[in-house]
Amino acid sequence: MCPVKSYRMGQCANSISSRRIRITGPARRTPSPRETLNGARRTDLIRTKQSKLGNFQTRFCPQKSHFSTHLSPKTGFASGHDSLCEVANNQSPQHLVARMGQLKVESAFEVLVRARALEKQGRSIIHLEIGEPDFPTPPHIIEAGKRALDEGYTKYGPTAGLPELRESIARYVSRTRGIPVGLDNVCVVPGAKPIMFFSMLALLEPGVECIYPDPGFPIYESMIRFTGATPVAIPLVESRGFSFDLDLFRSKLSDRTRMVILNSPQNPTGGTIPPEDMAQLAAMLRDRDVIVLSDEIYSRLCYDGTPVSIASFDGMQDKTIILDGFSKTYSMTGWRLGYGVMPLWLADAVNTLMVNSNSCTAGFTQRAGIAALEGPQDCVDQMAAEFRKRRDAVCAGLNTIPGFRCPLPTGAFYAFVNVEGTGISSKELADYLLNEAGVACLNGGAFGAHGEGYIRFSYANSLPNLLEAVERIKKVSPHWSQRQ
Repeated sequence: MCPVKSYRMGQCANSISSRRIRITGPARRTPSPRETLNGARRTDLIRTKQSKLGNFQTRFCPQKSHFSTHLSPKTGFASGHDSLCEVANNQSPQHLVARMGQLKVESAFEVLVRARALEKQGRSIIHLEIGEPDFPTPPHIIEAGKRALDEGYTKYGPTAGLPELRESIARYVSRTRGIPVGLDNVCVVPGAKPIMFFSMLALLEPGVECIYPDPGFPIYESMIRFTGATPVAIPLVESRGFSFDLDLFRSKLSDRTRMVILNSPQNPTGGTIPPEDMAQLAAMLRDRDVIVLSDEIYSRLCYDGTPVSIASFDGMQDKTIILDGFSKTYSMTGWRLGYGVMPLWLADAVNTLMVNSNSCTAGFTQRAGIAALEGPQDCVDQMAAEFRKRRDAVCAGLNTIPGFRCPLPTGAFYAFVNVEGTGISSKELADYLLNEAGVACLNGGAFGAHGEGYIRFSYANSLPNLLEAVERIKKVSPHWSQRQ
């Protein structure tokens, strides 16, 4: 059977090296003087949308049906009052294609912007919104990066990644997942997101479906919609440790299912798919014409044993993309270094998309990655132990707050708190905690419809700050507890 690829990747074949991928945009039409003069009359506001990077206007210019947004030249964030249509009226009309309206952003950054604004006003804010380790990058990794700069790793490199890093990754994945992995199965990219992005561009298209977890990382649904495929959300069940209802999962599979996204340990819930559930998922998918995108970025931050990869089950490696990276495990979020492990025919496609977009990943960061994988691992163990200590303390504290129910997460560094007992929507409550308690957190609804009624707290902060956050929330809890 031919491997599944989207129409963008050309005709189905085992190798795509002889094909070209065309990445095109809309043709631009030069406006007439009359159109330019009367441009202000054409930019009717159709709808206003709340961006996760701040309030901004979304406009559809009727004559062109193009979605338009304006990014602030100072901050790079979407502004709260201008749109690209408005800028075009004063300069030259240029418009984004309509599919840009399908893309979402991460609400953590929108909350961060608001929290920083409050801090500029003199307010004290405890940041529990951002999902990155608060630990420094381990010294031996930093030294390897510095040394690489001195050694001249500042030029273009192989699109797929340095062979020595890919070999190191192959050994690491073979050892930790118990599967044979070769150098050519590994694609190195700047951060883990390109593996998600490129895989979806290569495999999804209009008319097919992609199953994904809800609540889940918001970029999953965003990218599915961008490709034109149909997103199929399957709720994660709190009573099952935020794993799937397997009967419901089975019922959602169809002949149109092209991709299934799994994330374990999971963002935002901190849940982990149990081995027995993963075995049943593998049995459901093994004989289907689907690809599994297994997001394993938190695989080293698990508190109840080692999480199981679906690629480890018989018949699943050849239909699984393992997404992993260095950001969470080694506290290297700013280094932008990730990788995917996948079948050869798909690695060829991902590398083609990589050369059309980024050319290559910075060489000195890749040398640092080798040091991370091959060097001492006690830094990872120490970080995981500290996260466990914080998890235990913050969850115990949150469970003392009226209306809060905090399940104990088994991985990552998030507490996903059920706040239905407060009688307040999660969006309203998250805003209230930021503005009144000085605790920045995330509305669970930002992670999907099934996240409504929850708040995500990141415990990637110091233990004293976490305990102070709990006390601040307790102080404002009469706002809802006295209304019941």
